[in-house]
Amino acid sequence: MGTLPSTRADVIVVGGGIGGLSAALALIRQGLRVRVYEQASAFGEVGAGLQLAPNCTRILDRYGLLAEASALGVLPESMVMKDALDAAELTRLDLRDVERRYGYPYLVIHRSDLHGILLRACERAGVELLTDARCTWYENVDGGARVRFADGVVDEADVVIAADGLHSIARELLVQDEPVNSGYVAYRCAVPFEQVAGNDVHDKDVVVYVGPRCHFVQYPLRGAETFNQVAVFESPKALAGEDDWGTPDELDAAFAGTCDQVQQGLPLMWRDRWWRMFDRDPIMTWVTGRIALLGDAAHPPLQYMAQGAIMAIEDGWVLGEHVAAQRAEGRPVAAGVDWDRALAAYEAVRPEHCRRVVGTARAWGALWHLEGVRRLQRNALLRERDVHDYSFVDWIFGPTALTPEDEPEMFRPIPLDSAPL
Repeated sequence: MGTLPSTRADVIVVGGGIGGLSAALALIRQGLRVRVYEQASAFGEVGAGLQLAPNCTRILDRYGLLAEASALGVLPESMVMKDALDAAELTRLDLRDVERRYGYPYLVIHRSDLHGILLRACERAGVELLTDARCTWYENVDGGARVRFADGVVDEADVVIAADGLHSIARELLVQDEPVNSGYVAYRCAVPFEQVAGNDVHDKDVVVYVGPRCHFVQYPLRGAETFNQVAVFESPKALAGEDDWGTPDELDAAFAGTCDQVQQGLPLMWRDRWWRMFDRDPIMTWVTGRIALLGDAAHPPLQYMAQGAIMAIEDGWVLGEHVAAQRAEGRPVAAGVDWDRALAAYEAVRPEHCRRVVGTARAWGALWHLEGVRRLQRNALLRERDVHDYSFVDWIFGPTALTPEDEPEMFRPIPLDSAPL
C-alpha cells in the first residue's frame, strides 16, 4: 500500500474476505464512502464449496446478486444424511420444498465464485479496494476510529469494521481469549465431475455421510461440472498434544471402516493441505466505541451448520439496514449516520443469534460423530423424522432478525435416550 488515500472514508473495513466485502456492499448502498483494506496482495478466497441457505440467498436477492450466484452455483434438489459405515439413508430435506417454504433457494457455490460476485459488486458500487495492507492496531479517536498498518500508514473514519478473521487483532480490544481447538481436521477437494461419475455419487443433492468421529460431504458445484468433497475427522495426534496432526495417514485411518461410497472419494482429496478446525467461545460484546467486529472476528464457528459465511453476510446486512432505518426516518445524508445508535442496534441482535449458531454447530458436530449405542439411537431418531419437519431449521432459514424481538425461538432437542431401539 504505502500511501494514505487522499480522501476520508465514512467507513473503513479491515479484511477483504466474504464478510468484509459484503459489509462494504451493504454500507455503500446507503450512500456511504467505504474503503476496504486487505492484507494479501490481491483479493481472493481459498477453499472449495459453500452452502448458502435461504437466510443468505434472501440477502443476495436484496443486493441483486442472486441470479448471478445461481448461474455460477447449483440449486440441489435434496440434502441427504447417510450413515458412513453402511451408507443407509437416515433422513433428508427436500430443498425444493425448502424454497417454497422460505421463499428463497438453497444454493451451493464455490467459495471463490461467491467472493468474486461480491468483489465485482463492490467495484461497480464504488467501494475503494486496497491490498498489501496488514493492519497492526485499532484505536478509537474523537468522532471515529483509527487503524494502523505494518508499513506505517494510519487511516481513520467515522467507524471501523473489523472483519479480520479468526485471529482478529481488533477482538483483543474486547476480550483476551484464544481460538478453541476442536481436534478435528478437514480435507477438501473440487474435481471435474467425470472423475466421480462412476462412484455412486448424487449429482443433484448435498450428501453427508456421518460416522464415528468422522464425516464425509459431497455435492456438485459450477453447474454440476465440478464435484466438491469434504472429509472431516478427529485427529489422534491432536488429542495426544502432538504438533504434527491431521496428516494424510490419519485421514486414511479415520475412514478405514467406512462404506464404499466414501472409500471411492478419499483418493481424490487434496493431500498437500488440510484445515485444522477451530472456533471461539461466543462473546456478547462486539463493539467498542466506533470499532465493531464482524464475521469470524466476532463468531468463528465450526462448520457443521454451514452458516459461517452466511453469518458474516447477515452481519453486514443488519448493520446496513439499521443505517437505512435512519434514512427512512428522514435523517438527512448531510447529517451523517448516528453510528452510536446503529452500532448499538447491531450489537443488540447479532451476538445472541450467532451464539446460538456457534453452540448448535458444536452440538451438531457431536451428534454426527457418535459411535456405539449412541450412534444407533441417533440413527433411529433421524429415521423417524418426517421429511417435511422444519422445526429444526425454521429458526435459521427464516428472515434474518433486525431486532431481538424478531429472533425466533430455538428448536427443542430430542433426547437420544428416547430413541426406539
